[in-house]
Amino acid sequence: MPKSQNQKLKLLYLKQILENETDDDNKLSTKQLIDKLDSYGISAERKSLYNDIECLINFGVDVIVEKTDSNYYCIGEREFELPELKLLVDSVQSSKFLTVKKSNSLIKKLESLCSTSQAAALQRQVFVADRVKNMNESIYKTIDYIQTAINSHKKIEFKYIKYSVSDKNVFKKDGAVYKISPYALMLSEQYYYLLGFDSENQMFKHYRVDKIFGINITSEKNDGEKEFENIDIAKYEKRFFGMFGGKVEKVKLLAENDLTGVIVDKFGKNNIIMKVDENHFQINVDIAVSPQFFGWLTSFSGKIKIIAPQNVKEEFKKHLEKVHNNL
Repeated sequence: MPKSQNQKLKLLYLKQILENETDDDNKLSTKQLIDKLDSYGISAERKSLYNDIECLINFGVDVIVEKTDSNYYCIGEREFELPELKLLVDSVQSSKFLTVKKSNSLIKKLESLCSTSQAAALQRQVFVADRVKNMNESIYKTIDYIQTAINSHKKIEFKYIKYSVSDKNVFKKDGAVYKISPYALMLSEQYYYLLGFDSENQMFKHYRVDKIFGINITSEKNDGEKEFENIDIAKYEKRFFGMFGGKVEKVKLLAENDLTGVIVDKFGKNNIIMKVDENHFQINVDIAVSPQFFGWLTSFSGKIKIIAPQNVKEEFKKHLEKVHNNL
């Protein structure tokens, strides 16, 4: 592109140079900025550069000017500070629902929000390949389809898989098509779940999004709207352990005081905790009773006990006997 045409882009290139190459620890002098602009075919003089910097500052770009014989410049406050970007990178690389490919792609985009030297600092903490990552590259399109269906109040159809020891996906129900009225997307234990109404069974169910294949939005309107009005999404998710299903029971638990934080983290702060004695408290919670719930209880070595109902206590005893017999 001829130099005269490039001159029209002078402010844009100057902004790009400052954003890409400067930060609190890396500043560029007036001469360095002039030389870098020249590499793009843009001529600049000191006086015009001062005016250009002033224009960027007036526009809202936080350019820090260190006034010396040469003047040094750098970008000050950015959209995201480096500690914030490090936090986002760590979240991306540890997310199980993101594939390695998508994690690397997102981290690359996050790097563009800081200087090249800061991007190197971000790269030093990236170990995506060694994390347990999702294998379904189509999950992003699936989420988009689900969100579109939720917004348009339309049913969706899909096939649902389960993993097998042969390392091949096996369709559940022999590949039968599920038809569900979608209502919400939930993020639980680093996996996305679809909450939908199953018209055939007249009940709400949840499905792990990365196991959904061949999704299609139908022309049929959703069922279950009145039933959904009675669902508290936050409470719904807290009933489950590992999002495994089970009959929902009102369970009374007795726990030692040092496990108060564990109980609050799992069931939230809205449930009433009642003091029993100097060492124990009691809580009543709705729980989807499952082997995963019993496994959670067992991990505390008797420090959390089921007080009621009796049928859940008996089921827990049978679970423990089964575990013991398998030793």
